[in-house]
Amino acid sequence: MKAFKKVFKINAEPSDIYSALTNPYTIELWSGYHAEMSTEPDSEFSLWEGDITGKNLEFVQDRKVVQEWYFGDQSEKSIVTISINPDGENSQVTVEHTNIPDNEFAQIAEGWREFYIGAIINFFNPNF
Repeated sequence: MKAFKKVFKINAEPSDIYSALTNPYTIELWSGYHAEMSTEPDSEFSLWEGDITGKNLEFVQDRKVVQEWYFGDQSEKSIVTISINPDGENSQVTVEHTNIPDNEFAQIAEGWREFYIGAIINFFNPNF
């Protein structure tokens, strides 16, 4: 099992980033796919047509999202904690993802950088 941790700087208010992580309509805007998401603890979620599924564990409005991501019959829970902190006119977003199966790590790390947080960064900083 491996862990991924990275800090991202995003040109957006914490409330906008929180919405991009939790509002299914906003998720669809930056991801391009239907999203099933709720801010109710213990609710299940599905992103990218089921490529990412899991359970929502904890929410702190505009500050933090904690989820369990499912990886088959894995005995140890894979936990994602996304922390959002104001940083001047930007926000600092820290992604910590624990208990990633070794054979999935490279793909998950790339996914966070390019397709998940990377897509949110591009959403708030379009290059027209």
